[in-house]
Amino acid sequence: MNALPHSCEDLTRRHFASRLAKTCLGVSVMNGLASRGLAAPFAEASKLKQAATAKRVIYLYMSGGMSHLDTFGVVPGADTMGSTKTIDTSAKGVPISEYLPHTAKTLHRGVIINSLSSTQGAHAEGNYFQHTSYTMRGATRHPTMGAWLQKFQGKGNTDLPGTVVITGDSRHAGGGFFEPTFQPLLLNDPARGLQNSRMPASLSESDFDYRRSLSARLDQSFQQAYDYKGVKAYAEAYKDAIKVMKSEDLAAFDLSKESPDMHAAYGEGNFAQGCLLARRLIEHGVRFVEVSLGGWDTHQDNFVRVPEKCGELDQALGALITDLERRGLLDDTLVVLTSEFGRTPKINQNEGRDHYPKAFSSVLWGGGVQGGRVYGKTDKGISVTEDGVSVPDFNATIAYALGLPLDLVLYSPSKRPFTVSDKGKPITTLFS
Repeated sequence: MNALPHSCEDLTRRHFASRLAKTCLGVSVMNGLASRGLAAPFAEASKLKQAATAKRVIYLYMSGGMSHLDTFGVVPGADTMGSTKTIDTSAKGVPISEYLPHTAKTLHRGVIINSLSSTQGAHAEGNYFQHTSYTMRGATRHPTMGAWLQKFQGKGNTDLPGTVVITGDSRHAGGGFFEPTFQPLLLNDPARGLQNSRMPASLSESDFDYRRSLSARLDQSFQQAYDYKGVKAYAEAYKDAIKVMKSEDLAAFDLSKESPDMHAAYGEGNFAQGCLLARRLIEHGVRFVEVSLGGWDTHQDNFVRVPEKCGELDQALGALITDLERRGLLDDTLVVLTSEFGRTPKINQNEGRDHYPKAFSSVLWGGGVQGGRVYGKTDKGISVTEDGVSVPDFNATIAYALGLPLDLVLYSPSKRPFTVSDKGKPITTLFS
């Protein structure tokens, strides 16, 4: 699945619909979900479920392996910290890196999980595992959390995509083996919004409707001759694309409607503007928005590059949490910040840190979690010593906040059974 392309300005509305149908709604993925009957749950799958404390998710992905010891997994005074210092936060007794002063003011609403570990130490594999709870397996593509949420609970706004992913990386696992309608909309540049979604001045509404009707008649014999699920999915996705185009909520993608002060509060750049767009989208009913920030692969010059990356992260993240809280959205919006793994406690000969899946950190804000604390411990960022959390456990916690069934089994086209977070166990104590 490829990112939504930037097209020429003179594309017709029909061209836009076709491309949106192929990318945003995933028609290029022609495999569908096999019969989804209830099967005997995995013996190890968690049967825990709660009434949802979160209605929606903003998922902030730090691509490249964010250094835990230089951000949220700090150990004041430890030799593994290098030159990084710590600062106090709005949560008593919860320090974080000096590079995150705006974020420090939000930790009374957040929980830092310092005891994560992964089985994957390479970027592509770690990224995939973190997003899906499953390791890469041949041709099987596993759904990400946004797809599971839509599959079990539907869209928040039927006119808009169920999931929007703001990223420059087209390798996102997306909706996996689910039907095309569960694929996310991929955006490269939040400032450009949803491109080519307006009718050209030279084309009237009646002309466009006539062309749509003609196209449907021309396609009718083909659809009758090839009565396959994938062919039907294309037609349905095309209809969904038209619905998006005609919806008043298309304005959700237009950042020009935000004030200059709001743009300044979030900051410049794709990540900052992506966070602002994420807030607009959830206000309009999109239930899962992911925003990625790359560049965390600091094998060299860690103590120069991490402060630079934290500068991009900190202002936007601090503004997002504050903005959501002020608008009354944080209580039922789960904000997730995570990465594929951490960085080595040992500093290498290039003043960098290497890949380290053995221990790393992630953070949850809002969405029913009881903030102002740290979950799990490490020995100076080296080894998990208390309350270890696997990647499936972390994803099960997100699913638990959303009220998703952790033991409901669905089948891929190859008839293999899967659950939302494999055999992960949610950290239920975060919600009390």
